[in-house]
Amino acid sequence: MKSTFAFLFFVLSLSFSTCRTTSNPATASVKDVMDGAVTRLYQTLKPEQLDTISQAYVLQFLTEEEKTALAKQYLTFDVDVPVTVSLMRHQEQKVLPFWLVDSGFQKTAQVVKNEEYTYEVWQKAFPAGKIELGINGFDKHRPVYFISVGPQKAGEKVTISNVFPTHQTLDTIRVGAFTYHDWSDLTLTEVPEPLRGQTLFQTIRGRAREAHLVGAFRKTIAPSSDQPDQVLLTMSGDPTSTMDVQWRTSSTVADGQVKYWQTGTTDTVTAPATAFRIEDRLLQNDRYANRFTANLTGLKPGGSYGYCVGSTSGKWSKPATFKTQSATAEGFSFIWFGDTHKSPDWGAMARKTLAKHPEIAFYSIAGDLVSTGLHRDEWDELWQYSGGIFEQKPLMPIPGNHDSQDGLGAGMYQEMFSLPKNGPKSPDVPAEQTYAFTYQNALFLMIDATSPIEAQTAWIKDQLANSKATWKFAFFHFPPYNFEEDYAGIRKEWCSLFDQYHVDMVMSGHVHYYLRTQPMLAEKPVSSPAQGTIYTISIGIPSDHEVWPDEKYAVIRHKNGPLYQHLKMDGKTLVYQSFDQDGKVKDELKIVK
Repeated sequence: MKSTFAFLFFVLSLSFSTCRTTSNPATASVKDVMDGAVTRLYQTLKPEQLDTISQAYVLQFLTEEEKTALAKQYLTFDVDVPVTVSLMRHQEQKVLPFWLVDSGFQKTAQVVKNEEYTYEVWQKAFPAGKIELGINGFDKHRPVYFISVGPQKAGEKVTISNVFPTHQTLDTIRVGAFTYHDWSDLTLTEVPEPLRGQTLFQTIRGRAREAHLVGAFRKTIAPSSDQPDQVLLTMSGDPTSTMDVQWRTSSTVADGQVKYWQTGTTDTVTAPATAFRIEDRLLQNDRYANRFTANLTGLKPGGSYGYCVGSTSGKWSKPATFKTQSATAEGFSFIWFGDTHKSPDWGAMARKTLAKHPEIAFYSIAGDLVSTGLHRDEWDELWQYSGGIFEQKPLMPIPGNHDSQDGLGAGMYQEMFSLPKNGPKSPDVPAEQTYAFTYQNALFLMIDATSPIEAQTAWIKDQLANSKATWKFAFFHFPPYNFEEDYAGIRKEWCSLFDQYHVDMVMSGHVHYYLRTQPMLAEKPVSSPAQGTIYTISIGIPSDHEVWPDEKYAVIRHKNGPLYQHLKMDGKTLVYQSFDQDGKVKDELKIVK
């Protein structure tokens, strides 16, 4: 089970800040040190030299004060009695953390294992008081170290306090405990007897990024400029009368505006936009950019509008158009994609969809929009390859595990989109990652499956119980029915509600193949869509599967992508079609209520 405390790690350690302050070297955080080091590296080295950085170079480049901060400010806590700290380091990490030996840790003959990795155990005795530990390394080695803490005197109780980061999670080290808080399926299989029962500090793979410098620097194919680009529509409010517009410029453009008008008229309205500076410190050719969001309100139902975005003193985008939802139930259609992973193959297919289906109301992507959600260059590729289709039709996405990667949360995903803030009132479910909206006679539950399952169940039940929509759809990334991974928790918590309140279709991705099930009720096939829910999976990129076992609940499957799905609702009739990149129908279904 995942938790959004990991997102707070992202805020503490890697957040894309809007300002910079100077810190006392004695109290500098890992983030402070790395922000300053990256800035100096850009000033000192040529772009081609950034790719040659080694740990040895980094250590001679940093000041002694900075190295001290990196050796002591990664993980800190207090203990009330003398303890021994056992540090479990992945055996295959090629370079030791630079501070480990110098600080007094010694390698033992013990090993700890989980289902994937073997860890050597390093230990050090500490007196009562503050304990300060350093970074995992400069190499972004994903199986980052974890620790256990036990008393030096047998039977003595250890009280641990003042833990930093604040949302660090603690458990008991034992066989069956999980190592990474963002990977609960990865459990310990071998724990030496002397360590069992000690306090386990779980960790997050993404923390390896906090001091990443070796092989770290990237470039974007589409750097920002003073010309607005990446224009994107979303809907965070009533689709009959509102529309949200987002775009990007370089960080030198201070303000943003939208000019919009009803098509066929000359009356122009101007709406202000809020600006947010977004940072990817390792993006060497575009570290900072500004993203703008404008919320257009008071629009006419069924209205067609032209618009452009720009600033009071800068450049403007080319005009584009959008249409609001009609006030009457005249029928509508939409398109959804499975995993897109910022693929140019997906982009080539996606650009064709608007010409083939110009009537659609909006698009959706069922997670994994990109492959590494913390890399802004991948988002740049996504918008580049999409060819501007989302500046004409709103995009209503959900995050996947690649968008919310390595336990650090989906911070950059959140910065890209303005979406409804009507999700679960739980601190474990970030705003705008789970939300609901109604379009004409259809309810859409957009659920973040990377957030805790149980934290969303009551919200899902409430949305379904209070909806009078003719059609009910649920989007979430992890598919309840597939042959690769078992999502029994989702079936128990969510699919039982889909049974109770009759959700018509569920759309998912993740496993990179196409599937449409028979109507399912209580995890068994039933004869009619009126009796059960149809579960679908799709994939927006090229794919193949060597292993291809039978799935008894399947109506149709395809090994290969890319594919997209077009759904049309007209009163009580639904027409569902899946198309390949050439526009050939690969699956179709008609439901009449």
